[in-house]
Amino acid sequence: MSELSKKLLGLTGDAHPPAPEPVGGCAQCAAVDARDLGLHDAVLSGWFQNATNEVFKGVSISPDDVVVDVGCGDGGALSFCATRGAHVIGIDVDEEVIASVRKRLTDSPARRMEFFHNTDPVLPLADETASRVICTEVLEHVDDPTQVMAELARIGKPGARYLLSVPDALQENLQKLVAPDSYFQKPNHVRIIGRDEFEDLVRNAGLVVEQHEYYGFFWSIWWAMFWTAKVDLSNPVHPLLDQWSRTWQTLLETEGGMELRKKLDSFMPKSQVIVASKPMNAAA
Repeated sequence: MSELSKKLLGLTGDAHPPAPEPVGGCAQCAAVDARDLGLHDAVLSGWFQNATNEVFKGVSISPDDVVVDVGCGDGGALSFCATRGAHVIGIDVDEEVIASVRKRLTDSPARRMEFFHNTDPVLPLADETASRVICTEVLEHVDDPTQVMAELARIGKPGARYLLSVPDALQENLQKLVAPDSYFQKPNHVRIIGRDEFEDLVRNAGLVVEQHEYYGFFWSIWWAMFWTAKVDLSNPVHPLLDQWSRTWQTLLETEGGMELRKKLDSFMPKSQVIVASKPMNAAA
């Protein structure tokens, strides 16, 4: 993880991380790390707010919280929460991922850490376990998203806050045109979830939708170009990708660029994010 990424995730104590800076001050000739730029772009959209301890705007994390991340992936959100001293619980279908996240968080100030390798739709947790439930970029992979949402609702305490995300439908239909067939085959994406459908899934699970946000136009285009560049994801270096990252960084530095960014994010975001809550009188 780069030093900038650490700052953006709040792992170095820097509450106000800078934008990525071009090497030597030359925005046209500097290499731009798409991961750092994409993370910076996510922060601009409300992710990883170090100054307010919000993993996403509206979802604050404190040492008193029990945070469950279902489909925790590489542990970015879990790391943010662990740094705030919360009790964190990571769940994922990939055993190697769980081992990696466990190692990554070994020296974190988390109040307590638990990890579960779980391939069953039923989560290995008791009713009303969590005060914060995170499930990002998962529902598009599963056979029955309604069942998964019911499980997420079950493990939340009354009043719990939920941070949920899925890929947006417009950019997914773009990927259909350019990505290999495997992109829409198990274990990858098996469905496209529209904006109204996403809200319905959340509300039908008994949760209250409080925010519905959109972000990541940068990544929508990056991924379309990635398939064309035909490079390895572990080292995605290609002039096409470099040029797009530099273009996006230039946009962020241009007067009026931030307003255009918001409009592009609204039009074709990589992902849609819902912040929801469980009613205080909800039955388990």
